[in-house]
Parts: sequence; C-alpha cells; structure tokens
Amino acid sequence: MAREGAGLFAAFRVLGRFSGHVPHVLRYHGRHREFYVAVAVGRSVHTYNVSNNLPQDITCLAADRMLIFASYDNILHAFARNKEVVHTYEGHKARIHLLQPFGDHVISVDVSNVLIVWNIQSEEEYLQIDFDKATFAVSALLHPSTYLNKILLGSEQGSLQLWNIRSNKLLYSFPGWGSEVTTLEQAPAVDVVAVGLVSGHIIVHNIKFDETLMKFQQDWGPITAISFRTADGHPVMAAGSPVGHIALWDLEEKKVMCQMQDAHSTAIAGMSFVPGEPLLITNGADNALRVWIFDGPGGAGRVLRSRMGHSAPPTKIRYHGINGEQILSAGQDGTLQSFSTVHEKFNKSLGRGSINKKKSKKKGLKLDTMALPPITAFASEVAHQSDWDGIIACHQGYITCTTWNYQKTSMGAHKLRPEEFSKHKPIDIYATAVDITSCGNFAVIGMSAGQVDVYNMQSGIHRGRYGKEKAHEGAVRGVVVDGLNQLVITAGSEGLIKFWKFKTKDLVYSTELSSPPSGILLHRDSGILGIAFDDFSISVLDIETRKIVRTFSGHHGQINDMTFSPDGRWLITSSMDCTIKTWDLPSGCLIDCFLVDSAAVSLTMSPTGDFLASAHVDDLGIYLWSNRSLYSLVSLRPLPADYEPFLVTLPSTCPMQDVDVSGDEEPCDEMIEYVSPEQLGEQLVTLSLLPESRWKNLLNLEVIKKKNKPREPPKVPKSAPFFIPTVPGLIPRYVPPEEENDTQSKVVNLGVLAQKSDFYVHLEEALNTNKYKAPLELLKSLGPSNIEIELRGLAPEGGGSMEVMLSFLRMIGMMLNKKYNFELAQAYLALFLKLHLKVLSSEPNLLEELSKLSMQLEETWIHLQALFNQSLCVLTYMKSALL
Repeated sequence: MAREGAGLFAAFRVLGRFSGHVPHVLRYHGRHREFYVAVAVGRSVHTYNVSNNLPQDITCLAADRMLIFASYDNILHAFARNKEVVHTYEGHKARIHLLQPFGDHVISVDVSNVLIVWNIQSEEEYLQIDFDKATFAVSALLHPSTYLNKILLGSEQGSLQLWNIRSNKLLYSFPGWGSEVTTLEQAPAVDVVAVGLVSGHIIVHNIKFDETLMKFQQDWGPITAISFRTADGHPVMAAGSPVGHIALWDLEEKKVMCQMQDAHSTAIAGMSFVPGEPLLITNGADNALRVWIFDGPGGAGRVLRSRMGHSAPPTKIRYHGINGEQILSAGQDGTLQSFSTVHEKFNKSLGRGSINKKKSKKKGLKLDTMALPPITAFASEVAHQSDWDGIIACHQGYITCTTWNYQKTSMGAHKLRPEEFSKHKPIDIYATAVDITSCGNFAVIGMSAGQVDVYNMQSGIHRGRYGKEKAHEGAVRGVVVDGLNQLVITAGSEGLIKFWKFKTKDLVYSTELSSPPSGILLHRDSGILGIAFDDFSISVLDIETRKIVRTFSGHHGQINDMTFSPDGRWLITSSMDCTIKTWDLPSGCLIDCFLVDSAAVSLTMSPTGDFLASAHVDDLGIYLWSNRSLYSLVSLRPLPADYEPFLVTLPSTCPMQDVDVSGDEEPCDEMIEYVSPEQLGEQLVTLSLLPESRWKNLLNLEVIKKKNKPREPPKVPKSAPFFIPTVPGLIPRYVPPEEENDTQSKVVNLGVLAQKSDFYVHLEEALNTNKYKAPLELLKSLGPSNIEIELRGLAPEGGGSMEVMLSFLRMIGMMLNKKYNFELAQAYLALFLKLHLKVLSSEPNLLEELSKLSMQLEETWIHLQALFNQSLCVLTYMKSALL
C-alpha cells in the first residue's frame, strides 16, 4: 500500500477561508508599533497586518503581547512569531471554551467547569479550580484593568465572582441580573465592566462599589460581543447580535447612536475597536473579516477593508483564463466569486444574482425577494471579456440564465430564456447546462425539457434552436461546443449523445449510450469528450471518429465532476465515494487515487498544469493540490486491481511543503531507475551510444588534418621543461618509480622499440579465446586519430601481423552477428579496407574472411531495407490518405 505523500497530487493550501465562529483577537506589537488581528480559520490562525495548522479545528483564541494562544478540544497551544507552536498545555479533560492571558500565566476554562491557570514558560499548572456546574457554570472570563492577580468570572446562572488566583480566594460575589452572562468587556474607565446577557441587556457596572451605571437593551437577541471606542474622544460602545446587526450606543447620552444592520450574514463572533483609531474590526461565521471606519456623519461605519469568501459551500469551480491565476467559484450563498491563487488582495466578488438589482438594493439583504437561486453550472471565456459579458450561468430550478461581467465584477446586461416563456415562467422547466464558445460570442443553453438554444452574448438575442422543437426527449445533461465552432454536442437523460452543426443547427450524428449520462466535459484542444454515467462509470469519446475509445469503472458513488489535464492525457474525476481518481487516457489505466474526508463536489485543473483545485461537501474553502509530477519523480504506472487508497488530509491555509517521504525506508519497487541493456533483443539492429564525431569522420581524417594544419611551425621554447619519463608506446604512460631504477643499462633493448599496444595485445589473445569484447571496448574509448593509428599498426609494415588482421576481421564479424554497435562496425571496417586493401587482396586467409563478412553485411542490409520500406509506406499513406 502506498504511503501518504507518494501520490500524484500533494496538498498545497486552501483559498477563500477568512473567518469562522471563533472571535478574533487584536494584539499590539510594541517593536513594530502596529496592531495585528489574529483570526481562527479551521485549524490555522491567520495574522493580518499564517501559522502552522493544528490537528483539529480551533475552538478558542486569545493573545498577549508576545504569543497567540489557540485551543482545540482539550489541548492548548501557544504560537510565537505567528507561525510555530512553542508551548503545549495538556491537562483538561473536556473541550476548552474560554481563554485569558494573564501576565506570565494563561487561564483556560473547559466545558466541564474546570479552571486551570498555566505558567506560560514552564507549561505547568499553577492552579486548578473546580466549580459546581449546578450553581456556577463559568460562561465568561475577564481580567479587570489594575486589579492585581484578580479575575472576574460570569456564569450561566447570571451571577459573577471576583477571584484572587494567587491566594486562590473568592473575594466577592455579584448576584447578577437573572440572565446568563454571555460576554464581559473592560470599559475605558477603571473599575467599570460591561456585562452582556442572553436577554439582550448590556449592564455597565462598577465592580468596586457593586453599582450599575447604565443599562441598555437590544431587540435582536443575546449579546455576542462588546467593544468600547477609546482614546479618540468618542464615548461609544458597540454590541453584536446573533443575526449580524451591530448597535452603537452613545455612553454620554445613554441612547442608541446608530445601527449597522447586516454587518455580517451570521452572528457577530468578535468585535474590536482599534485603540486610538476610528476603526472597528468584526468577524463572523459567514467567512468574512471586515474593518469599519467611522468617518461620516451620523456615526455609522462604512467598510474600509474586508476579506471574505463564500458564506455557504461552493458548488462549482472553474479556472478562468489561460494563466491559471484565477478560479471562479459559485456557492450555495448565491454569489459568484473569483479567488486568486497568487494573493488574497486580487480576490473579487461578482456579487449575488438578482432578478432586479435596483429593487434588490432598496429592500436590503434579509428581505431580498429578488435574489436568484444559487448557480448550478457556469462557463466563462476571456475572449472579448473587456467588450461584453464573458460568463454565462444557470441557476437551480430557474429557467432564466444570467450573464456576468468579470471586468466590471457584477451581473451582466442580459437575462437569457426562450421567447415562448418571456411572459409566463413555467415551474417545471429550468436550465440545466450551459457552454460558451471559445470566441466568446455565443452561449448554448440546455433545458430540463430537452430544448437547446443558442444566444448572442453581446446582444442577448436568441439565435436559434437545435432540433425542430426539442433536441432531446429527456432533460439535457450537458452541452459543449468544439474549439472551432463547428459542432455542438448535447447529452440527454434518455441516453443519447447528439452531434449538431453549430451554424445550420442540423443533426449530424446520434448515438445511444449504455446508460443515461450525468454530465459531459470536452477537452477542446484534443477533441476528446468525457462522459460520466448514472451507473458511476466514465467513457471517453473521440469527436473526430465519434467512437468511444476508453471506458473506466471503479467509482462507487455518483460522479460529481471531471476535469482534463491541459495536455489531455489525464482525466481526473471526483465522486460521492470520497475518492479523487486520475485516469491515464493513452494507456487506459488508473494511475492515481486518494481519499478525502468529505466528497469533492467540483474539480478543476489549472491551464498551466501546476494545480488541481477542489471544492468539498459542507466546506467553505477551495483546496489546491500541487501536481508533483512537475517537480519530483512520480510513478505513473497503473495501480493494481486490489489497490486501497489512503486518506489524505485537506490542505490548510498555510502553503505546505511537499515532504520527501523516502527517508530511511526501503525505496518503492516502482521507483527504481530503469537502466537500458546494451541490446533489447538479439534480432534487433542496435547502434552504439557514442557521439557521431567518434566514428563518422574516420574516412576523412586526412582532409581534416590538412584543414587543421598550422600556417607556421610551432616555436621551440628556449629552455626545454622538465619531463617525467614515460613508457614508449601508443598510449603515453608515466614510468613508475621502481621501473625508473631498472632502466639504467647502457645496452639497447630492441624489443622496447617495437612496443605492442593494448589493442594489439587484446586482439592476439582473442585469437585463442574468441572473446572480442575487450578489444572492442578499448577501441570505443579512443578518438578518431588514435583509432586510425591502431588500425595502421595491424599490418606487417606497421609492426603487426596477418594473424592480428584476421583477428580484427573476426571482431567485425562478431559485431555483425550480434547486430550491436552496428554503425561502428561499418565505420571501422571501411577504414580498415581503405588502409590495407593491397595487403588484403594478396592474402587468401584474409580474403576468405572478407567474403564471409560480405555475406553477413548483405543479409543485414536486406533485412533493414525491408523494415525501412515498410515504415516509409505507412508514413506516406498516413500523410496522403483521407481518413
């Protein structure tokens, strides 16, 4: 079974996640002199001006001057430098739900009502207090300013307690106001605390004298967050509600100053006024983090900056453009958004679909009866997107299709629906599939009743319908247009695929499928059509031959989406069985498969091939997976039939490094580097791996030498340098020290002058052993000039003999027999014949050997010529024949 991380795709990071239900925290960095906002997003902490992710989703967040504290379940972690976990505090038996940094300590409270004070540096428990849940269930926690070693606790019963945690004593109990305490916030004045209650009341209370100074009430339910505007001369208190409204209270006049309705579409999780600035930071579970500035009349705030994603899970994602930097995403919240894979600042929202935008703006978000249902399918094209709308979308259960403008980041000018439904809107007919032509001029829309219409994107005019009345008897499950606007291909739920002429609207071809299709996808460049079926199988159809060329089965649930790799070699599919599978189309095999926690509802592959993006069931993020085949060695061999996919953790918000999993483990059998043998098969003619320069110019060495001859002779140096003694012979070798001492005799040894080369010696030995590999390898290692010298030295006048010449011819014969180093055999033999033709013609032994070689050469050439002719015929036919 494969190890995690060894697959084709590696988890990279998530896009479009900015906030959750956990309140944010504001911290001041003294050295940088800046405020930072820390927000819990799933398992990570984002710091704005990212952290390593934790094993589970963060449930509580707090910060002091140096560290950020985040807890999941019953474990508390401390982050330093916004990234690395430096402390871990384990001791709680239940989930932590309250945190309070406290000097050198941090206080945590779990849901089973246990309060623990931790020493930050030593990670040890300083104090543990158990409260009786029936009488005092802790629901809020605050350290009042200037109160040394003291904390104020609020309870679900409504009462408050002031504790000294150094002496572990209860100092005072406040009776409360008969309602559960939801939040405690320190006011700018010493001894004054704001208490938020479930009843919607806010009590501004002096805890020194146990006196209530002010009492406010909001009508939107419990108080979820409180913040005071400080140090800029405006005594204002802001309070958040579960429905997303914010109330601003004037503390001098003790009344509501203004209301900011629909600041978030879910409960306000956290609110913080930036000290000394007219800025309010809010976050909520609607995946939005907003900064409001109070610089206008009436005291209401306007959005200065925001980071927001989908507030409900995305259902369809597609890459937009050819650079692979933008992903268009349609969500269940009704919005269409664009997420940048480069940086968050390039994200943009195209807004929410609306029947009438003017009426929709007047009515507000909650009472918007003009809002369109969520987008179920869309298609986009960058050609002409600056001239007119470049995106077409169809909505859930809705007959009208909308256009969208990417440049203007808004809904487009046209609403497209058939003319016969212009006055009345049928309930049971709705748009099911859309596509846009590669030129950006036309949109093709398929309906649930079987109609397929084409519209002009610039004018919105209806340009015709495929079929007399209907293209299909059943609902249209998919429409695609080819890259040259020649064909429109439609798939119907009755099980038919139809090919139509784009311009004339005529039916060209129709074929019945084995099962009703659930969706189709066309790779325009290669003309291959992916078809997903209701029986969980997948087929690939070639639109040129109109034949099904591949069929894949292996999913065990509804196929949600498909995407092709940019080169059209891979088809990647996602299914409700929680797997993501990669099919290799040339080989027809499954080459990668992995499991995820929640099924991927949509997939899209980058046009540059570097990332695969996925959207998942009940998940707000868009997850990027890096294509490991671009930067590391990945096995693309077919997976075995009994392969069990491993579960892969979804990427976090921090870009993840692809870890090399090889380590100390045994290398995978599939990844052993393949070394090609010298000859694949004995019947094949194999060439050597030597460069052409080593053998091609052997016959032209004299010409080359004449060309390279210097114009003037080399100048002799005045004083000859010191030379290390060498052994005489063709290959220069230095004399070892012991030999130097032996050569002091004055007697001339004539045997030394006629020194035999290594090649010559090997050929002599091969006459007896008949093993010619050693002389051949030696000859292959020499350059052209040295080869010529060696071959000249084989003749008797060069110091050789007839026996060695015979041995050389037998070596060539062995090379022709084995059919390897074929071009070397030809070159060496040609040079040999050129040098020794006179000697060869006068020796009968050598002539007999040459006649054998001649027959061998002729046989091999006839065989090769037949293969060449066959290949040339096939190529000529392929070029000229009309297929």
